[in-house]
Amino acid sequence: MKFSDGYWQLRDGVHALYPVHVRDVAVGANSLSVYAPTRRVIGRGDTLNTPLITVECTTPAPDVVAVRVSRHTGGRARGPRFRIDTDPAADGKVTRDEEAVTFTAGALSARFALGEQWRLDFLAEGRVLTSSAPKALAALRTGDGHFLREQLSLGVGEVVYGLGERFGPLVKNGQTVDIWNADGGTSSEQAYKNVPFYLTSAGYGVFVDDPGPVSFEVGSEVVSRVQFSVPGQVLSYLVVYGPTPRDVLRKYTALTGRPALPPAWSFGLWLSTSFTTDYDEATVTSIVDGMAQRGLPLSVFHFDTFWMREFHWCDFEWDPATFPDPAGMLARLKAKGLRICVWINPYIAQRSALFEPAAAAGHLVRRDNGDVWQWDQWQAGMALVDFTSPDARRWFQDQLRGLLDLGVDCFKSDFGERIPTDVVWADGSDPLRMHNYYTHLYNEAVFEVLRERRGAGDAVLFARSATAGGQQFPVHWGGDCSSTFESMAESLRGGLSLAMSGFGFWSHDIGGFEGTPDPAVFTRWIPFGLLSSHSRLHGNESYRVPWHFGDEAVDVLREYTRLKARLMPYLYGAAVTAHREGLPVLRPLALEFPDDPACAHLDRQYMLGGSILVAPVFSADGDVTFYLPAGRWTDLRSGEVLTGPGWIRRRYGIGDLPVLVRPGSVVPFGARDDRPDYPYADGVTLRVFELPDGAGTTVDIPSPQGRLSDTDGATFTVRRAGTTVEVRRDHGSPAPWRVQLAGIAAVAAVDAGRLTPTVTADPAGVIVAADAETGQVTVHLP
Repeated sequence: MKFSDGYWQLRDGVHALYPVHVRDVAVGANSLSVYAPTRRVIGRGDTLNTPLITVECTTPAPDVVAVRVSRHTGGRARGPRFRIDTDPAADGKVTRDEEAVTFTAGALSARFALGEQWRLDFLAEGRVLTSSAPKALAALRTGDGHFLREQLSLGVGEVVYGLGERFGPLVKNGQTVDIWNADGGTSSEQAYKNVPFYLTSAGYGVFVDDPGPVSFEVGSEVVSRVQFSVPGQVLSYLVVYGPTPRDVLRKYTALTGRPALPPAWSFGLWLSTSFTTDYDEATVTSIVDGMAQRGLPLSVFHFDTFWMREFHWCDFEWDPATFPDPAGMLARLKAKGLRICVWINPYIAQRSALFEPAAAAGHLVRRDNGDVWQWDQWQAGMALVDFTSPDARRWFQDQLRGLLDLGVDCFKSDFGERIPTDVVWADGSDPLRMHNYYTHLYNEAVFEVLRERRGAGDAVLFARSATAGGQQFPVHWGGDCSSTFESMAESLRGGLSLAMSGFGFWSHDIGGFEGTPDPAVFTRWIPFGLLSSHSRLHGNESYRVPWHFGDEAVDVLREYTRLKARLMPYLYGAAVTAHREGLPVLRPLALEFPDDPACAHLDRQYMLGGSILVAPVFSADGDVTFYLPAGRWTDLRSGEVLTGPGWIRRRYGIGDLPVLVRPGSVVPFGARDDRPDYPYADGVTLRVFELPDGAGTTVDIPSPQGRLSDTDGATFTVRRAGTTVEVRRDHGSPAPWRVQLAGIAAVAAVDAGRLTPTVTADPAGVIVAADAETGQVTVHLP
């Protein structure tokens, strides 16, 4: 939201009050309060008729300073509020000298100048990270009401990431971003997942602790500042110090919640009925059998909207005309080794049998006159479940429990963005603040019942909408994209932006949702879809079975579905890291290589975990330009070595794309390619890529339940000293394992292992096999 007319003037109708200087301070236990008048106070008379801005500093965790700016505080405090987890180690200290009063939390300090002008600097390790300069902080009055605004400085070359799922450029500099959930597709400035958090290349992040409408001007209204504003007379924000982007995400997700660990089976391929297609059990069975006949491993089958009757969404009842025996059908599908997902949303159509009892019980959101809020968009006369009511929440969850009892394994929790503001919530929440937050309550309610019935390690959603903290309830997908290369790129940008906002798991509709993709679009999208944390074939008006797009599409889907299954020891290790540390599985290169300026703006390629670089192909002819950071990078599939730093332009065949392994990496490959959930350490191959002399690395291979112990999973240490590579299994139940030295065609000798026969050796590098009882293998290079 813009308030100024150029740099010097305010827009017509805008009136501003700025803190002029620090007049007084108060020090409390773990807090500092600063009182700043909005005109200079020289004598006692100047205190009359002078508004006062109060700035309070506290800390919820080391290296985090929470700032609360207020003008008038007598307004009724209304929810909802984001949950902020506090660290018992948090300890704020206040120091003062002649020039400044400073609040310090760990390595981060907020320093208020005591001179003639207002200034607030945030410092860490002897340098200023960002500042609120004179006239940056303001209380504003416009024709639309009161607002509080802050502007934090940007240094030369400093770039900004985050702010949720955004489909424009990854770097947010120059953009206006309104934190307001909307069902706008992937081709607009709107987003399904709005998160009032950004991080910058200068080593810090900022979280605006307000679930309502937050407006950001990122190097736009003032090109050297990030501006954020909220309606009302209180503004709260947290500054999080890194110093690296990875550190910022770790600390931010420690505050707002780390993602649950999705079950291993959810990483396999999901296949959908699509949206408006005609289908019954015979159709579904033919699709599932068609996948099996073509050797295409399938993990989850999803029933989209029309598993329920038209105009009845949601009544949570199978359409009896189409599915007369849902329990039997689900049992027959599950006998084929499938998990079952069904589509839901938080709306109750007027024709639903649930509408009248839900309205009578007070489970539906109401207008201020007591009427149930209704409209005809999406479903005729639909109403909205009021998740602020504990009774309504339990009632909604009871509907889901019935489906779980029938054999459903998980839910696609769709919608949750179009939430009205002319309503009254059961708990008295502010409608403006509830608009974005509603999705959090919705997905939390669904995830809670899944976790209750299936256990903490077996609960997973496929959710579209979210806000800050929503990362706790994975997985999220990118929404309604078109079936074009341009929309494929939009989807990737949205996923990368969401990753920089604390979300660990992400998916998208392979081939696009709207329309029917050209075979080239569909086939090129497949590797990108399978080389994401979660992978789903889903569309709007047509089935997304690969044989509808040609034999090449079938072959490519088979190759990458099986490759992903082989990669599961690596991918599930990255999933455990996301769960424990808050680092996303899919990562912008700027997150992994913050010191390489060429990586700052890259949004057409990504890192899958910390070791594998993927550059999707966004053209039918296969031309792709991608960047490699420094080092010798190895093609995961062919073994070819490419050297960075530098840009590479190549043409790739229809089923090919750059998938390159970072030098010095050890990537564990599983022994199975037919399913995503199997004992990963049993028969694992440790593929060692360009390990430099003197280097070592530890590889954790979790169990399919995410555990690491003497009986679950395994840990290996790999070290190189000169021409000797030593691989040691530190713990894990006895199981055979192998080592592959990428790019090495021959070795001088092997201790405690055996070379595979030459005729079966992988052309990508020599393989050394170890028996289950072998704890260490040493390979001597020529």
